[in-house]
Amino acid sequence: MSDTWKEVEVSWEGERAFRSHNADGKDLLMGRLGDEKGHSPIELLLVGLAGCTGYDVVHILEKKRQTPEKFEVKIRAKRADDHPRVYTEIEIEYYLWGYDLTDKAVQQAIELSEGKYCSASAMLGKTAYIRSSYQILSSSKEKK
Repeated sequence: MSDTWKEVEVSWEGERAFRSHNADGKDLLMGRLGDEKGHSPIELLLVGLAGCTGYDVVHILEKKRQTPEKFEVKIRAKRADDHPRVYTEIEIEYYLWGYDLTDKAVQQAIELSEGKYCSASAMLGKTAYIRSSYQILSSSKEKK
């Protein structure tokens, strides 16, 4: 078991806004401060899920020598009506562009990410039914 801790700091900026700071000096606005609008804290859970599974899928495909030229993850989610208003359903759509991407490799990469590697998927899957789909789209570049 890893004993490495992750640490973030969150400061109230006024109004309904908080700014997070990580150990690398990066910051992120949550909420709204004047005209500056950031993600809501609950949206950031979906951002984390998209980034986590996206990273896994690309990394697994690279190992299979099937690197996409372009890759996007889109997520939609429903929340419970009653507090704590957890996510109850999550739909993940993967869009991949490139030549030589096979259905088999993409399916395996998604299954490995969602079922084994993506921590965000494992955590959100405790309260939400997660389903996913993917599309392999043609490349905008000509094959060389």
